[in-house]
Amino acid sequence: MNVADSELVEGLLQNQGYSPSQSLETADVIFVNTCSIREHAEEKVHSQLGRYHLIKKRKPEVLIGVLGCMAQSLKDDILENKPFVDIVLGPDSYRKLPEFLNRKQTIRNNQVDTKLSKFEVYDDLFPSRREGINAWISIMRGCDKFCTFCIVPFTRGRERSRSVEGIVREAKQALDEGFVEITLLGQNVNSYSHEGNDFHDLLEAVAKVHGIKRIRYTSPHPQDMTDPLLDVMASHQNICNSIHLPLQSGSDHVLKRMNRTYGKSHFIDLAQRIREKLPRVGISTDIIVGFPGETEKDFLETIDVMKTLRFDSAFQFKYSPRRGTKASEYEDQVPEKEKQSRLAEIIELQKLHTLERNETFVGSVEPVLVEKESKRSTTQWAGRTDSNKWVIFDKGNTSLKEIVPVEIKEAKGVSLHGKCIKKSEAA
Repeated sequence: MNVADSELVEGLLQNQGYSPSQSLETADVIFVNTCSIREHAEEKVHSQLGRYHLIKKRKPEVLIGVLGCMAQSLKDDILENKPFVDIVLGPDSYRKLPEFLNRKQTIRNNQVDTKLSKFEVYDDLFPSRREGINAWISIMRGCDKFCTFCIVPFTRGRERSRSVEGIVREAKQALDEGFVEITLLGQNVNSYSHEGNDFHDLLEAVAKVHGIKRIRYTSPHPQDMTDPLLDVMASHQNICNSIHLPLQSGSDHVLKRMNRTYGKSHFIDLAQRIREKLPRVGISTDIIVGFPGETEKDFLETIDVMKTLRFDSAFQFKYSPRRGTKASEYEDQVPEKEKQSRLAEIIELQKLHTLERNETFVGSVEPVLVEKESKRSTTQWAGRTDSNKWVIFDKGNTSLKEIVPVEIKEAKGVSLHGKCIKKSEAA
């Protein structure tokens, strides 16, 4: 989502006559677009701002701005402890940038706007994207779920959705710019609602745009997954057979404390129904360990869900308190050493499950979108199956952005290795 917002800001600035600089040292304006979802992200921003401060000492006229969620949540800290920052804008205030930049020519005080909006969705602004394969398209902003560990509702405001027409228009523009894959973005994409259209209506409208080779979306909320959505996925070949389904915890006790609004059995039933409706679907997840009050028994419940469902992949985190969230006020915080130990255990378990799931693809022929050169060899491509598995294979006479048939020969680590077969062989 930060990438999508950064592209939006860049497009806004280019419309005002600004152009990208080749280096920080030659820039007239430097912005850092920030995330507050975990402590590590904030630490990286503080480090970057220290770098920018050194540049400003050498070049006082350069303007430095902090944008996004961290600007929203830590505005007072930035203003008090980093007076060299000229502009502080929250995620609903990007339209103010041209005005603030013009104003800075005559006024040297900090320019700040972190008001949250009930209406801003930037439906009429188009992002400036680098050349590539995938275009991120934001379909909605904000979140109404209020999970107790999450700061997003406080930094990005309440849910509001863009129009179907605006999203389809942006998808067509991305195609015209050479992108072949679209990823629809939202904090909870299946909460999308605009003038009677739900998420499955939007997904079908985008799927009907001629020329889009692949469509992905992230992230849905398990409580809002519907059969109509799964039916739309099954009926359109260009919608990828992949779902990111955040579990967070396998313990009903912890899920209730997290305010996730579903239980362990509901999640397991949902994942199994998805696999029934979408054979060979790739299911990835998010897991948080060490949430306040998580006992060893609670942790083992998470392990049980992992062993029951065997996710294709997972993003795993140890709980990170976010100031202003309900969970940060709980007194029964889990010791850091215990959090680290639990994290290490689920990472190792997931490696086994990922390899196990990948091995079921050995011997099959998978359509793979050629996305980039392999990091290990200039003679090989790396691309993804529609179930979101990375495949490494020799280039042969194939090109970037092609979807090619690849026979999977081996599962190694988190990726697959295969051989691209000629269309006649595939037939």
